Amino acid sequence: MKLSVLIKHLEAFAPLNYQEDYDNSGLLVGDPDQEVHAALVALDCVEKVVDEAIALNCNLIITHHPIVFKGLKKITGKNYVERVVLKAIRHNIALYAIHTNLDHVSHGVNGVISERLGLKNAKILSPKRQLLKKLVTFCPVDAAPEVRAALFAAGAGHIGAYSECSFNAGGTGTFKAGPGTDPYVGEVGLQHEEAEERIETVFLAQNERNILVALFECHPYEEVAYDIYT
Repeated sequence: MKLSVLIKHLEAFAPLNYQEDYDNSGLLVGDPDQEVHAALVALDCVEKVVDEAIALNCNLIITHHPIVFKGLKKITGKNYVERVVLKAIRHNIALYAIHTNLDHVSHGVNGVISERLGLKNAKILSPKRQLLKKLVTFCPVDAAPEVRAALFAAGAGHIGAYSECSFNAGGTGTFKAGPGTDPYVGEVGLQHEEAEERIETVFLAQNERNILVALFECHPYEEVAYDIYT
């Protein structure tokens, strides 16, 4: 499994925007495109944990506490943070932290502790809002169903218990394709009018990259017109 795919699942459960301002959760060391063949889970990424990962042939360490809280100006191995990061890099071990964002999830660290203690009516004291963004794009009328389906499949269109939510309106788009282009409709050098559909839908902020990838892959135009509102 690619590291990016694993991270996607982790952050779907505990979104990064749930973390506190002082925190540094997320991928700290590593290439998102690398293949993960084994992962080691720990509370803290101390040097012994990296040694254990090396011995067990794990190329990913997932910890609760991030080994790097503040920016490192140098990585020379003079302190334990630098030694850990340097050793992880040398052995191609990715480091990922899932800290206060996991604390804020209802079924995260504190939620499990509450269940083990048998607490009743437990609730999050400072709940984090799921940050929504809105995508607006335009496409030929005949391509609209496919574009909507791709956006929904990528995670857009969820409002509460409802899914595949969107607003759609018709209109006329105009453009003139320049030299070297290969327009989906119209001819190079001539202004073209096309019956288009405006598609509006919402998505979680942390899913923006996946939404845009889906949009660019399914949209028939060479140049995709879109806006994102926060």
